[in-house]
Amino acid sequence: MPLKTDMDDLLELGERLGMEFRDYSLLSRALTHRSYVNENPGTLLEDNERLEYLGDSVIDFVVAGYLYHRFPEMDEGELTTLRAALVRAETLARFARQIDLGRFLRLGYGEEESGGRERTPLLCATFEAVTGAIYLDQGLVTAQPFIEQFVGPMLEQIQAGALHKDAKSEFQVWAQARFNMTPHYQVVGSEGPDHDKTFTVRVLVGDEAWGEGQGRSKQTAAQAAAAEALARAEGFSG
Repeated sequence: MPLKTDMDDLLELGERLGMEFRDYSLLSRALTHRSYVNENPGTLLEDNERLEYLGDSVIDFVVAGYLYHRFPEMDEGELTTLRAALVRAETLARFARQIDLGRFLRLGYGEEESGGRERTPLLCATFEAVTGAIYLDQGLVTAQPFIEQFVGPMLEQIQAGALHKDAKSEFQVWAQARFNMTPHYQVVGSEGPDHDKTFTVRVLVGDEAWGEGQGRSKQTAAQAAAAEALARAEGFSG
């Protein structure tokens, strides 16, 4: 029985993704963690961090558009909190697990031994990198439905469990663990007549601003600010 090659893995993953790549080297790069490159200095492979950067932006764009069209009456504060819940590291890692991305990763020995294939930040980054590879290979016309197939079912779960409503609590837990400080919120602006005001709220940890959000109530704006802060916190931690 012939040995399985890297190309066999790429073709198998392509089938899982439901697409045939024009340039499989993009998918190969998306699966290559920097630990593998560092431990194999002679390799011609690049790590996936540039693709991760690109994929992160593509996901944000697609999710924002999806929510905008799905909820035409929803204000920007609520849209922001929903988007934050959909693009956070735990959610994207969950998407990666649905297609078993961890199994296809190229990892260095140390990362492999420490359970890297199951780590949430690594899986999140890989999902972003694969999305970036799809976008470069086939454009938004393919990347958009690829992302939306995960977003739709997850959005139902988030709304059913009101999981996006708890950004303030989650950010407070993070800030207390990281800095031993409780975040505080400031109303920094409001626009519109009294019956239809839009508030802008900023969340700070100590003297440092971590997020800003808008909404038609101070509470909604605060949740949006906390959601933005959580997204920044995940990058800070990762």
